[in-house]
Amino acid sequence: MDVDFKPAAPARNPETAPFWDAARDGRLLIKRCNACGEAFFYPRALCPFCLSATSWLEASGEGTIYSYTAVPTRDGAYIVALVTLAEGPTMMTNILAPDPQAVAIGQAVRVRFIPTTGDDALPVFVPA
Repeated sequence: MDVDFKPAAPARNPETAPFWDAARDGRLLIKRCNACGEAFFYPRALCPFCLSATSWLEASGEGTIYSYTAVPTRDGAYIVALVTLAEGPTMMTNILAPDPQAVAIGQAVRVRFIPTTGDDALPVFVPA
């Protein structure tokens, strides 16, 4: 599905820069705790479960729709969703679908990267 808009470039900081660098290269990174092993999203230096140090993990890019809402627009619908990744974390994202009416909770999706107004790319999901 072609995207006819460019979202705004993300606000970068030292903690999220590796995430955005990987996205620009077409890779989805998440964090995993070095102590308890929990994977999580959004990127941060300390584990939200046990406050230990973390490492980057390349995610498969596969997931399922946990929840979503379709915001009507004059050109169709803008779909905001929570996608649970195969690795466990749930992330807020957008679903790009040719038919917004066909989007469903529990539907398999895969990551795709779209260009932003800057030099970065934004991860979104499409039906698998």
